[in-house]
Amino acid sequence: MEPAEGPGALGFHGDEEIIEVVELGPPGPDDLADEMEDVDFDEEGAEEPDAEAWETEDDEGVEDGMEAQDDSEVTFSLHSASVFCVSLDPKTNTLAVTGGEDDKAFVWRVSDGELLFECSGHKDSVTCAGFSHDSVFVATGDMSGLIKVWRVESKEEVWSFEVGDLEWMEWHPQAHVLLAGTADGNSWMWKIPSGDCKTFQGPACPATCGRILPDGKRAVVGYEDGTMRIWDLKQGTSLHVLKGQDGHQDPLTCVASNQDGSLIMTGSVDCHAKLINSATGKVVCVFKTESMAPKAPAGEGEEAESNSVESLGFCNVMPLAAVGYLDGTLAIYDLSTQSLRHKCQHESGIVQLLWEESSAVVYTCSLDGAVRLWDARSGKMISEYRGHSAEILDFAVNKDASIVVTTSGDHQAKVFCVQRPDR
Repeated sequence: MEPAEGPGALGFHGDEEIIEVVELGPPGPDDLADEMEDVDFDEEGAEEPDAEAWETEDDEGVEDGMEAQDDSEVTFSLHSASVFCVSLDPKTNTLAVTGGEDDKAFVWRVSDGELLFECSGHKDSVTCAGFSHDSVFVATGDMSGLIKVWRVESKEEVWSFEVGDLEWMEWHPQAHVLLAGTADGNSWMWKIPSGDCKTFQGPACPATCGRILPDGKRAVVGYEDGTMRIWDLKQGTSLHVLKGQDGHQDPLTCVASNQDGSLIMTGSVDCHAKLINSATGKVVCVFKTESMAPKAPAGEGEEAESNSVESLGFCNVMPLAAVGYLDGTLAIYDLSTQSLRHKCQHESGIVQLLWEESSAVVYTCSLDGAVRLWDARSGKMISEYRGHSAEILDFAVNKDASIVVTTSGDHQAKVFCVQRPDR
């Protein structure tokens, strides 16, 4: 399409998440770029589906009753229904992309909420949105499986493709390559904007979550049947499969890796989080909810207090991992002793958690509409920010941990300033 995007231009760029990589092995970034160039993508004609006009759904009204307190600096309110997802552009952290139940996605400026452009043409709720590693492209995906990519600078759509019902989508950390998982169990990988395509066939059930590992050569994908696979992106082969007793007993909800990609953590509806050695595919340990407070006994086992792992992640500066549960528990685990270090209780379920890039501070957002910062060393809450009148559905933290951008069921996205005096 444009010469700059031809072969050889898949240059890998340093990514902040792997600044302190511990010897991943001989290949350097150029070798990795060459390897991605060598991947045999099937020549599938990427026919572009007709862009159907989106329809604005009726505004269902904002829920009342939550705090009127608003700690935010900027509110973005162009969505007319729940806002499901948000990402910040990795290069400058000055732009956000949000997608919502109104079948719309917008790219806007974080400093003042000014709209840059609308990612138009979706025909279902936009549940996935993100920028490429160098902020050149932004991709949006809706529940029906329509994925679109825009060039940010020109605000022009450069590629689109339709897959089955979309479960998740992620950009490669060093290349213009997009990975997505669908309800039929497949994971798809495309070069952007050429559209060269490769598929990784999982079990015949939804690929519920996925993550490309920091080495850029492998991806971990979790499935609804409780299995997890580590895929070789170049060969298209499955390197390790965890199933049966080694796998989870219920659908996987989230996966994460540590900074050098040596450890993977998986979370599931079965309330367990598993720590896995990515080189061997072996389970190192299992963090179970039994290690936390006992639950109130259920009636006849029919309705045990429902709980599941909703989000998890590794600390970059200490051997710690955090697991967020639907019952509102934030558990901080010590990886060196494989034991529970702290338990931080929320008023309601945790939706997502994120670690600060260069400190032992973990952020949580929850169904009560608040963002909280926790010191993982002490287990104490540092601060709390409110402003939404409904649950927070997604959030993002910028590189220097000075702002948090949230999205909510109240149809809004908000920017909170979280600079702390102790920095």
